[in-house]
Amino acid sequence: MTTTLRIVHTTGYNYSDPVSDSFNEIRMTPLYTSQQLIREQSVTITPKPWSYSFIDYWGTHVTSFELHEPHDQMIVGVTTTLDVDAAPSTRTGLTVADMAEHEDALSEFLGFSPMVEPSEDLLTRTREIADNEETVDEIALAVGRLIYEEMTYESGSSDVTGTAAQAWEARKGVCQDFSHIMVGALRSVGIAARYVSGYVLPKKDAEIGETVDAESHAWVQWFNDGDNNGWFSFDPTNNVVPGELHVIVGTAREYGDVPPLKGMFSGQASSELFVTVRMTRLG
Repeated sequence: MTTTLRIVHTTGYNYSDPVSDSFNEIRMTPLYTSQQLIREQSVTITPKPWSYSFIDYWGTHVTSFELHEPHDQMIVGVTTTLDVDAAPSTRTGLTVADMAEHEDALSEFLGFSPMVEPSEDLLTRTREIADNEETVDEIALAVGRLIYEEMTYESGSSDVTGTAAQAWEARKGVCQDFSHIMVGALRSVGIAARYVSGYVLPKKDAEIGETVDAESHAWVQWFNDGDNNGWFSFDPTNNVVPGELHVIVGTAREYGDVPPLKGMFSGQASSELFVTVRMTRLG
């Protein structure tokens, strides 16, 4: 099934005093793939900057820009219209033992960082699951369900510096936390896993032409040497296998590789981030 979506993502900063020499990168542009056909796309930045675009190491589209004149507000807007034809991922019979032959190619998705390293409690529970399931898909889906059942989604309960271990201990977090927890848990038992940054239409039954409030979203993929280019997708925040309502912006090791907006500026001012995401189902 193909779904046509329009995504309007607006973000930026308000500054307490004028700032200058601002250097920024945005990763808000959905990937162009066999399952995501980009119909139309625009990027607007105010004040008007010097900018250029490139594809980074992870394959994510990046717009880099500089602002050198004093400004007290920066606004970035990305509007994308696309067709999403994403069939659910397919299970395979790959086992953790089979994963060994892919270790070199997947090494970047098997290691830990402070952001994804699991707590001892989660390590123990993940190993128990791995001991009782046979395939990579069975293990990963069981871990995803565990996280969904144990965690509570609470907007604003953490920020981008929070770790998986901290969120697991608190048993609450946002989609970034759910995904970091799952990525770390899977890697702890030898399953290559990566972080997915993107969007999801939050209202499954949205009418054609209906616009709804949304947010940037995150979910997980693990290697299973099957369909979908060898990766199986799962959204632990919503306990679903992503389909045509999920839109991928990028895949990488963790959030820090694919933040929607990051940068720095010269000046003593404080800054306040603002974000809105609006999604419209067009077909």
